[in-house]
Amino acid sequence: MTNTELSVSASTTDRQVRVPAPARFDTATEDRLARLDAEATRHVEDARPKRTRDGYAADWRAWLRFCAEADLPPAAVRSGTLVAFVEWCWHQLARPPKPGTPPKKLTAPTTIDRPLFRRRRHRPPPAQAPAAAGRRRAGPRPAQGQDQGPGQNRGDARPRPRPALLVRHMEKVAAALPENRFGVRDLALMTLHFAIASRAHELAWLRVRDVAEDPEGRGLIVDVRVSKVAPRVVEVPYGSRAHICPVRAWRRWKEEAHFDDPDGFAFRRLHNRWGTVLQEGLDAETVGDILTRIGARADLDIRPTGHSPRGLVTESARAGNADAVMERQGGWAPGSK
Repeated sequence: MTNTELSVSASTTDRQVRVPAPARFDTATEDRLARLDAEATRHVEDARPKRTRDGYAADWRAWLRFCAEADLPPAAVRSGTLVAFVEWCWHQLARPPKPGTPPKKLTAPTTIDRPLFRRRRHRPPPAQAPAAAGRRRAGPRPAQGQDQGPGQNRGDARPRPRPALLVRHMEKVAAALPENRFGVRDLALMTLHFAIASRAHELAWLRVRDVAEDPEGRGLIVDVRVSKVAPRVVEVPYGSRAHICPVRAWRRWKEEAHFDDPDGFAFRRLHNRWGTVLQEGLDAETVGDILTRIGARADLDIRPTGHSPRGLVTESARAGNADAVMERQGGWAPGSK
């Protein structure tokens, strides 16, 4: 061991001796720490929306119910138990059938994903983990015309309520996009995202085979297989404005990308320098980051996010369409506000 290593080791040991372990705090200090813990928990709970609290509580109840039926302790988070939990959720959390309807529908994958993610990370109910719930990280925005890898810049605070992307915004974006492969992909991503009023994760999970030509030549048929509510099939007609027409934009992107695998991702990452189409798909976070980036490039008066293209409902309402039409197009639950 070198002198430097000995010095570092001695310094570390000295700090460990001088800093007392939590169990060595006196009673008054422990009381103050307990009060801070309680206040932190209460602060996080007060800041979290009620729907989120209810959802997390339901996730925890589902895990406890699974553990009870499988005769397992709640802390038994192993690969085998997680696989069994997914299978259990697939059947046990399915919606019961309504009168006069077919047998009960299996649970949507996105409904299973949230409790599975929390168990995979060994997360207790939110009330027991205020520090984890309160963490936020804000990383630098990507450079113009660049993609981010999965998981980068997560935790970036986005404005709420999320602004709606409208036709006038898309026209400005289309005029500002670069004349390269990034511009071709981003225009197709934005316009198709808007045309099916999709959530970011719905667009990210689209495969090439899911975007098909209408057999009667009226545009596209998009099969949204992964959805928060339920899968849906959406008809996408030609746009009245050719420069932001989702059908034309998709065809141009498909021709530019040279897709050779129908099961590959419909929207993929591009090499930041060469613009080469990569095999990796875009995750939901990156879809939102792309919309934010191209919105900033066009100097929009809003900061679009991955949820902004659901602003289709605003344009549809202005056109006088019935609520049922909008619900089918964007996958809203019937009667949704």
